[in-house]
Amino acid sequence: MLKNTLLVFLLTGGMFTGVASFSQRDTLLVPKPEPVNFSSQPTDSLEAQFRKRMRLVLTAEAAVYAGTMAGLYTMWYSDYPQSNFHFFDDNQEWLQIDKAGHCVTSYYISRMTSYTASWAGMSRRNAVIYGGVAGFTYMTTIEILDGFSANWGASVGDLIANTSGALLFVGQELLWKDQRLSLKYSWHPTQFADYRPDLLGANAIQQMVKDYNGTTLWISGNLNSFGIKDSWIPRWLNLAVGYGAEGMTGSVVNSTDYNGKPIPPFDRYRQFYLSLDIDLTRIQVKNRWLKLLFHTIGFIKIPSPTLEFNTNNKLIFHPLYF
Repeated sequence: MLKNTLLVFLLTGGMFTGVASFSQRDTLLVPKPEPVNFSSQPTDSLEAQFRKRMRLVLTAEAAVYAGTMAGLYTMWYSDYPQSNFHFFDDNQEWLQIDKAGHCVTSYYISRMTSYTASWAGMSRRNAVIYGGVAGFTYMTTIEILDGFSANWGASVGDLIANTSGALLFVGQELLWKDQRLSLKYSWHPTQFADYRPDLLGANAIQQMVKDYNGTTLWISGNLNSFGIKDSWIPRWLNLAVGYGAEGMTGSVVNSTDYNGKPIPPFDRYRQFYLSLDIDLTRIQVKNRWLKLLFHTIGFIKIPSPTLEFNTNNKLIFHPLYF
């Protein structure tokens, strides 16, 4: 299940807005916050500032965690029966779009929690580890909820995807001290939700979470950080590779009807994309709230000209794809 896009919106937006709103005099740094240098200050002042900021960070994270878990339970689990904890093999569902979504979400939770810990004054290495553990733990909580739901179950594939996302963040920080590769998300409405509104969403908000046909997950690499530094190439320009799928009106096999109405026999197929992208966190701006906005929405793939190749052996150029 791809509950993850909703989580990213709530988690990153809530966490950073919470930290910023309680700290009017502090500056959120871009591209990433570093621990504040208190070397010129007395030890007592350093420790007091660190404790103050960590209380703020932990309070904001706890509030966002509780709020998103309550929201997910209401939206996904409350209408379905509970059971004993069990595992369920869903690796063949939705042409693995949901697994890519788990990876993206775990990555961004790890990234955001690490940066807030760094802002609070935690050492870089400890903040990186803290972020990776937080991302994996947060997503594991969802697997536990799945495991107690009679309609689903905990998924080994989801756990692997969650681990991969957290490790991508941690590995890059330890190797490069930079996020040269970012995982991103984009979505557009499709016709398929009209045939299964119960499964793919009855309105745009629900479809952004449920309709995998319109979901594309991206890995976006920054050209400048990989050594491509010609003067005409902006430091925020990225090259992105995306994965999507269409033609799905069922998780593994398509539905043939809904409420007595026949559903056309759509072909299920995978889509692979090559596109330009913008790393918003590398754009130099002075306004603190604009920096906050760029960090908060940094996981969204910027619409750009895109080349698509799909498993129907078609090559398609999109002048502007989202």
